[in-house]
Amino acid sequence: MRNQNLLNRTVPAGFLRINEYISGKLTVKPLLYLPLFIILLALQSPLTAQVKRVTLLNTTDEHSTLLPLPLVDYHPDVANPSVGGFPRLATLVRSIREEAGSDPVLLMSAGDFVGGTPYAWLILEGYSAEIGIMKNIGYDVLTIGNHEFDYGPGKIAEYFMNAGYPGYNDTMPLVSSNLVIPEGNPLMDVGIREHHMIGLPNGLQIGVFGLLGREAYSVASYIEPVTVSDQHEAAARQVSLLREKGADIIVALTHSGVGEDRELAAAVDGIDVIMGGHDHHLTHEPLRINNTVILHPGYYLSNLGRLDLEWDSQTGALSVVNERNNSPFLIPLDNSVPEDPEILAMIDGYTQKLNLFVSEHTEGMFTGVEDPVFSSGFSMISPGPFRETTVGNFVTDAMRQEVARLTGHRVDFAVQANGVVRADIVPGTMEWSRNQVSFFDLVTVSGLGSGLDGKAGYPLVSFWLTGREILNVLEITSLLSQLMGDMYFLQVSGLRYTYDPGKATWLRIPFAGIPVPAYRSVISAEMYAGEGIQYNGNYVPVEEDRLYHVVTDHYLTSFLPMVGDILPRLGLVLKDEHGNPLTPDETILVHDGKEFKVWEALARYGASFEPGEDGLPLVPAYYAETGDRITSREGVPLAVWAWTVIIIVLLILSLLVRLAVIRIRARIRRRKG
Repeated sequence: MRNQNLLNRTVPAGFLRINEYISGKLTVKPLLYLPLFIILLALQSPLTAQVKRVTLLNTTDEHSTLLPLPLVDYHPDVANPSVGGFPRLATLVRSIREEAGSDPVLLMSAGDFVGGTPYAWLILEGYSAEIGIMKNIGYDVLTIGNHEFDYGPGKIAEYFMNAGYPGYNDTMPLVSSNLVIPEGNPLMDVGIREHHMIGLPNGLQIGVFGLLGREAYSVASYIEPVTVSDQHEAAARQVSLLREKGADIIVALTHSGVGEDRELAAAVDGIDVIMGGHDHHLTHEPLRINNTVILHPGYYLSNLGRLDLEWDSQTGALSVVNERNNSPFLIPLDNSVPEDPEILAMIDGYTQKLNLFVSEHTEGMFTGVEDPVFSSGFSMISPGPFRETTVGNFVTDAMRQEVARLTGHRVDFAVQANGVVRADIVPGTMEWSRNQVSFFDLVTVSGLGSGLDGKAGYPLVSFWLTGREILNVLEITSLLSQLMGDMYFLQVSGLRYTYDPGKATWLRIPFAGIPVPAYRSVISAEMYAGEGIQYNGNYVPVEEDRLYHVVTDHYLTSFLPMVGDILPRLGLVLKDEHGNPLTPDETILVHDGKEFKVWEALARYGASFEPGEDGLPLVPAYYAETGDRITSREGVPLAVWAWTVIIIVLLILSLLVRLAVIRIRARIRRRKG
């Protein structure tokens, strides 16, 4: 019986009748069929060999999360709820590779491996922490995202070369197929490849190319003079080149977001797998568009993406076999995954370097990124787009009050864009961290960018605007957030205003999608006339002709005035307290010879509260809920009225044309009569 079962597994279905004969339904001696057995096994051998296997693993948007987040709850030796971290990833990848045996396993990143946590600050100090760790873990290929350009092409080129590029391209190549790098730019010396071919021991040829998407490019603030070419055209070209080179499976590493990946799969034939990122989307199961499989594993190393693939060399068919293998598409990097001690030791060295930088910049006020800054019995979060948030209130209050404390002058308003408020403020939950907020988790909220000093963090800026220009700023946030997304929506301090988002534009021009601004969204705007936190109702209307002291960051001042170049009615002129024009660089705040950073304002503000029972500064209960700083009051959209008028005009024109035709016909009849 055992031999019969074996035959049923190894002999093709078309030969099962012969199996029945051999099992005893024929009375001829079995030895006579031994040659036939040999022939059948020989026939079966190539059928088995035609299937080749590979496992593709991917991460994306790692954002310098060397250790699990939130860091305040993390403990290397005790179970904790923190998620992510390269030490866990290293262990998991090694385990998968060992389990796979002779079947190959490839590990890839879809970009944005830097930028986000304070560890990214080490780039400006000459260190390449992320790349060094990723090479140690065994990444096979990386592409480049928008945050790789947070400090400009020159600095990221230096980062790669400090890590060992272009030599590193032999073991961990960088691929980007639509980056257009000008001749002479230092990024040319890194050796970024347009694609990469990986020949596997089982004979499979994997072709990989990389793309930076349209939206990702648009938010890469300091990417110039580097540009991007059309991603669909670039992809089609790479598919053709890789097929010519003998690629069996083609993988696109894309930093574009799920929406653009869907478009890519629909527009370009021949891409087998898209492993993507950028919009921090999580695909719990792969998306399938035409013959392309799309997988996004999320961000901050919360999950490792996995695709188990089988490729049929005779038919060219590619199959995803995770379910058959009982392998999840997303594997959580939580406390159940042990940490790799070698990677932990590497990170400890980088943590010491980071502590030294923080201590020097803050003149010893903060000395350890893992140390708690304050205590809070609640989280400060962003629950959704286009609204006032508790974390936004905390950030803008810190900016307004710390600049007032630093300069000795009242600050009327502080504004900050949602796009640079990168995280919620979540206190610890463990026995050792209950209600605590660490320096690391706090400054991760607003730790992006750098200043003219070449040091980490966007510097705060101080200038004056007229009341009319304040209203223009509010019109700009209403308009831009609707056109370009929540990242352009502004959080505010010292201000209370009501607006109608439906009155930001008259309408969009059909087919072109171009908006026609209406400049009518702001209903009312008031200044908080009190001191400190906006506890009470002490507000006065914004006066159009008065000068107001405003604080924001250098990033915002670099693009807000440009809106006036496009829409002169929303023009802004940065001024000093006497009304004299200033350039954005002239507005940067300097304290004791150093630029005053947004992240430093957050830390100092958090440390300024009165101590609670645990001896740490205690955040006021005011920040547990939003107030009434931003109120959306939606009426009938102007587009309704605009289209109503257009339709009425068209009807009148149609009626006039009809009457004219009737009159002409009547005249013709009279002449004929």
